[in-house]
Amino acid sequence: MDLILWRHAEAIDLEEGGNDMDRFLTPKGERQAARMSTWLDRVLPQGTRIFCSPATRCEQTVMALGRRYKLREELSPNGHPDEVLSLAQWPVSKSAVLVVGHQPYLGQVVAKLFDMKVGECSIKKASVWWFKSKQKNNETHTNLHAVQNADLI
Repeated sequence: MDLILWRHAEAIDLEEGGNDMDRFLTPKGERQAARMSTWLDRVLPQGTRIFCSPATRCEQTVMALGRRYKLREELSPNGHPDEVLSLAQWPVSKSAVLVVGHQPYLGQVVAKLFDMKVGECSIKKASVWWFKSKQKNNETHTNLHAVQNADLI
């Protein structure tokens, strides 16, 4: 199975009294989303299922990809890594899954996959972490397939 984690691109800061869910991408964030989308469009496996946080900044990020996606409440900013893995059906899904979401839970998913302590991993804005799992002798083997930063594309 392929699990691809994509943190939303750079967004405006939260203003006092503002709604975190309504934060939108900055011009830099729009460029980051466009660059990462170009790369992802070339490399995503056929039939990849795409799930996105309902936060505006995440939806703007995934819209740059130009593919169908589903908004999922469990990917809201206060999401939990176990909910992400359950939604993706990790590690047994038959199709690749792309999750567009937030810190800290995306980094917590990475920490969980690598048996690290919670909080030991952070995903940079607009970056993608791509994992592959294989079942062998009733054990799941997880490999880091790629890490891509939008600023390096």
